[in-house]
Amino acid sequence: MQIDARFADAIAYADAHEIGWPRDPAAAPAPGGVPWGVHHDDPSPYNRLRGPVHARGGVSGVVRQRGREVAAWGEPDRADLTFSVAKTYLAMLAGVAHGRGLLPDVNEPVCARVSGIGFDDSAHNRGITWRQLLEQTSEWEGRCFGVPDTVDRWRHVAHDPRPASGRKGDARPLRPPGTYWEYNDVRINQLALALLHLFRQPLPEVFDESLMQPLECSVGWRWRGYADAWVQLEGRKVQSVPGGTHWGGGVSIGARDQSRLGQLLLDHGYHGARELLPAGWVRRMREPCAIAPFYGWLVWLNRDGRSFPGASTQATCMVGAGGHLVWIEPERSAVVVVRWLDPAHTEGFVRRMMVALAVA
Repeated sequence: MQIDARFADAIAYADAHEIGWPRDPAAAPAPGGVPWGVHHDDPSPYNRLRGPVHARGGVSGVVRQRGREVAAWGEPDRADLTFSVAKTYLAMLAGVAHGRGLLPDVNEPVCARVSGIGFDDSAHNRGITWRQLLEQTSEWEGRCFGVPDTVDRWRHVAHDPRPASGRKGDARPLRPPGTYWEYNDVRINQLALALLHLFRQPLPEVFDESLMQPLECSVGWRWRGYADAWVQLEGRKVQSVPGGTHWGGGVSIGARDQSRLGQLLLDHGYHGARELLPAGWVRRMREPCAIAPFYGWLVWLNRDGRSFPGASTQATCMVGAGGHLVWIEPERSAVVVVRWLDPAHTEGFVRRMMVALAVA
């Protein structure tokens, strides 16, 4: 579509600040650039890919305002890996489970409904609730498909306002579940495995039937797992999928489809007159975690205005490594998607886009 002049400045800014990752995951970084992915920051032998990856496109994005698309650029329909934006998709799937009566109480221990996958093997893990997994406060201890949770202990990510304290991969002493916030992809993958057993159906199938098809999304998206992440379920071999692309796999999706999923959250779980997610669930996703008020249920918040400067304090964001942002802005009735933007320039983009949305 033709670029509306009101958005030209923000789009030009994004295009001028593409992330320095190579476009080909197998390629060496350019001079001054950085390697593709985040797995190389892990301690050996976990600093390798375990699932499929593929080449990426350039900066692209979509803007929706008041329920309709008002701008798009780059390759908005190209299905690119979206890294931890997929975490929010897990929270949405948990909402689908809640709506179906499969997850009636988020404060219930996971092992009350799902057994034999690592939540009933110790007194510590038996107390972990669904809420704690959604808030990233579970402190779950164990291995998920061979990767120990210690790999991501002491991890520090860009939007965590707390200073980094320890060395990533060290065995930080565990706290009681619910008392410590930590961004930990092994625990996220354990949540995905728990949801798989809760639904008794592959998560990509549930995602497609419950959300992607009703939202009239494309058919080119994929959600893939690791080569060894298979379980026997209902008499068939089923792959458990990760909530990101830390070790490969994850969701490949276009910016336009991402904007439709963002619109669903902006509209409190409704698509037109049809409720795809319980409205109360979506509202709760946006409420701050008591011990990490910058975070909700697998979404980033901006309550103090400092996590995403330039956005409103009501903004909710899905964020993925590699410069992926799905920004839900209630103050402007807008959803903004940008892909492969250098995270160091997120603020510059957000401020320019907020100006454009004010006059759109």
